[in-house]
Amino acid sequence: QRLEKIKARQEIMHKIEGDVQGRLKGESQQAAFITNLIVQGLLMLLEDQVIIKCRQADVPIVQQCLPQAQTQYSNLIKSETGAAKTTKLAIDTQFLPPAPVPGKDGPSCLGGVVLH
Repeated sequence: QRLEKIKARQEIMHKIEGDVQGRLKGESQQAAFITNLIVQGLLMLLEDQVIIKCRQADVPIVQQCLPQAQTQYSNLIKSETGAAKTTKLAIDTQFLPPAPVPGKDGPSCLGGVVLH
């Protein structure tokens, strides 16, 4: 009976994991979400040049978000401080690990960006 409970608990955990991964994958593909992530990171760093690290599969959507993120960042700095600040963004050639594959161990990433 104890093993049955453990097995049932594991099945529920795997189901929850699958549901969450599906939502996170969909969320990370939305350009507005990625743009906001980049702007939030830029506001924390306040640097003139920032390199963005993402998964290789996400390069096209991240590249698409860069101009809008730069504009939003500059506009926010201008509206909050009155200062004119811009930043130069580039995508790193060292990528984050790819999305997880069921049944395969190793480094994986569900999406997002890293600014440095």
